[in-house]
Amino acid sequence: MVNQTLAAGADNVIMTCVVIVQARLGSSRLPGKILEEIAGKSALLWCLDRLARVSGVDKVVCAVPEGEADDPVAAAARAAGYGVSRGSEHDVLARYAKAAREAEATTVMRVTSDCPFIDPVICGQVLTLLGSADVDYACNNMPPRFPHGLDCDAFPAALLYEAEKCAHDPYEREHVTPWLRRHRRLSKACLRGPGGGLERLRWTLDHAADLEFFRACAQAYGEGAAFASAAELAALCLRRPDLVAINADVADEARLRDETRAPLQTAPMALDYAA
Repeated sequence: MVNQTLAAGADNVIMTCVVIVQARLGSSRLPGKILEEIAGKSALLWCLDRLARVSGVDKVVCAVPEGEADDPVAAAARAAGYGVSRGSEHDVLARYAKAAREAEATTVMRVTSDCPFIDPVICGQVLTLLGSADVDYACNNMPPRFPHGLDCDAFPAALLYEAEKCAHDPYEREHVTPWLRRHRRLSKACLRGPGGGLERLRWTLDHAADLEFFRACAQAYGEGAAFASAAELAALCLRRPDLVAINADVADEARLRDETRAPLQTAPMALDYAA
């Protein structure tokens, strides 16, 4: 992963793309979930190790709340060689902005740590879309047509700092990107997922049933599961409806009903690419 250098008159401007992953140990439904093991590796490291493979990314940074309670999360990320930034537990927007400044980011990709199946190819396509469509904000969930657990957003760090300054609604502070998604001035594009029922697959870790699902998928896939592509994992789920049934009862129906659309939509991306 190499920084891109652009000539700007007599000066060189270093363009640095940073994936910032919000991660904390607390969870009302499944305490300590991101440090739970899946096939011998924590859910957190499943996520971080996959993001390290995203084309165009220079750094992967874990944004962890301050305080002793989350020291194990910070220690796990550091031990694996990833950057760590500590910030506010509840003002996650401020925590993200702090992490971006410390990493000297020019472009930020946001991912949450409860996504062990996050896909490097899909994340890379969202980054590419941000530049090729020449928009302020790119994502893959306006509307949600990928399996739940593949969500990511990408935007200039300068807009993250603007959001930090201008966002006042508690929801906007807690969830980082709502101010960007709602602001009419900002141009937006969506990498559209395949749909066709694949959006009902639940690949996010929030309940005990989700953890059981991930462990069962890893066992069923076998060697190499930690780096299997979304295409390969979707094929596994289609072959094995018994796996899908493990956490189907905790599907996020509100997410499935969300039809918020970015003004610019790509053609649907099929989950049949080579890993």
